[in-house]
Amino acid sequence: MAPQNGVVRIAFIASAVPRRCGIATFTADLMAAVKTADPAVRCIAAAIDEPNAARAYGPEVRWRIRQGDRESYRGAARAINESSADVVNLQHEFGIFGVWRDGIYEDHCVPLLEELNKPVITTLHTVLPKPEPQIREVVRRIADRSTTIVVMAETAAHLLADVYGVAHRPVVIPHGMPAIVPRGRHQLKRQLGMEHRAIISTFGLVDPRKGLEYMIEAMPAVIARHPNVLYLIVGQTHPELQRKEGERYRNELAAQIDASGMGDHVRFVNQYLTQREIVDYLLATDVYVTPYLDLNQITSGTLAYALGAGKAIVSTRYLHAAEALADGRGLLVDVRDSAGLAHAVLAILGDGTLKAELEQRAYQYGKEMAWPNVGRRVLALTREVLDETTHMPSGAPRPAEEPVETEAPLHSA
Repeated sequence: MAPQNGVVRIAFIASAVPRRCGIATFTADLMAAVKTADPAVRCIAAAIDEPNAARAYGPEVRWRIRQGDRESYRGAARAINESSADVVNLQHEFGIFGVWRDGIYEDHCVPLLEELNKPVITTLHTVLPKPEPQIREVVRRIADRSTTIVVMAETAAHLLADVYGVAHRPVVIPHGMPAIVPRGRHQLKRQLGMEHRAIISTFGLVDPRKGLEYMIEAMPAVIARHPNVLYLIVGQTHPELQRKEGERYRNELAAQIDASGMGDHVRFVNQYLTQREIVDYLLATDVYVTPYLDLNQITSGTLAYALGAGKAIVSTRYLHAAEALADGRGLLVDVRDSAGLAHAVLAILGDGTLKAELEQRAYQYGKEMAWPNVGRRVLALTREVLDETTHMPSGAPRPAEEPVETEAPLHSA
């Protein structure tokens, strides 16, 4: 059914802030970008949360889904069916739409999709190049039951066709990032108390998949040529990791730093940062590094930020980086290759022309990923989907027009 009065109402299904989760942050930014593209758009959300969490969500969150409880996902779908939403925007990640039990993945996304009677735009945040048969089948069923699939890289689109056998080509919309206005690097360094330092940085939630120990291992070779260098590891430990094992990984990194006598050259910024603070650290950075270990990673929000900030980037060859840093937009190295990381960082720090070229290419590429552009594209796609599905049966009739604030939340009892 077409939107009433031309006002589009979108129900998002994802994790939601204040949960400290990449999907939650992404979804909050996407909702804001869509509303910026058209302030009349109404955005509501079903938040996937841990069963025992007691978070204070914003007014846009109408329902809560108990993570890992299949019936709670179905219940949310039924509640959305009864709402005034025109279309559903689902942000899929395996960890929040299912659970591994004894080596078997128990999917909760397909049962949710089977309950929905509204058009669904599903964004796949993970597309594995060599999936187990069970995962391949889950993704195919998600694609079959979604009106449209969105991925964030051309590589992911090719994988869906060639590996998963998804018949319809997905829409490629890049990972959004703030519209960053370049500011003086030297001034920002001074504000951060890092004047006269050559800054290397990595930001994001800290966990072993980031491979930070390999960049730390590379630092002595960099320090030997640039004694003023400082490597910043910006971000808190991943909440899931912290619940399971506390700060073990960070403590291991700290011990590695101490054993190498590099306390003056490697620093943790172990705190929750606002978007503005993250951007300030990025703009003060000379070389941005993602030494990640998971070569199957198809999207990286931190890489998107670094591109948008126009950084000279060094990265391992995970899928997103291999695509985004092609054509001279960054330097790629092998995984677990400390010598390669050192060589690439030294090449940039020692060649001002190369550094400037990498920064310019990254910035030009990153401009297309700015949230205002992404918001407009997602809204345009949403309207296309609604136009194409207006002639189709809509399931339950739309309720009488009412403020969305009156919609009852789905309690996770």
